[in-house]
Amino acid sequence: MDFLHSLLVFLHILGAAAIVGGWLAAFKTPTVTKWQWIGALTQLITGLLLVGLAQMGDGDGPNNAKVAVKLLIALVVVVAAFIGRRKAKNNEDVSKGLAHAVGGMAFINVAVAVFWQ
Repeated sequence: MDFLHSLLVFLHILGAAAIVGGWLAAFKTPTVTKWQWIGALTQLITGLLLVGLAQMGDGDGPNNAKVAVKLLIALVVVVAAFIGRRKAKNNEDVSKGLAHAVGGMAFINVAVAVFWQ
């Protein structure tokens, strides 16, 4: 179980890096890249699996309020990434607000993970 947990954390961090890194790389000409979309899905799936593992383990389990806040933010990121990626694939303009929502909300989600003890 320790290896599975470590693997999920590793993939979770890579997902965050793909979203935030893509956002910072395209900051002056905002868009939503394929890797941001993949990162958003990776974050959502691995996050849910990590919560499931924490629920199965010994102890009190995860902080459900924190999990709910992070899930809500993750869903916003996934929906915004989906819309932005679809627009980018169809050669439509991706609004600055939408592109910055993907990266900015992922950045906020990382901050919640780190600072909410």
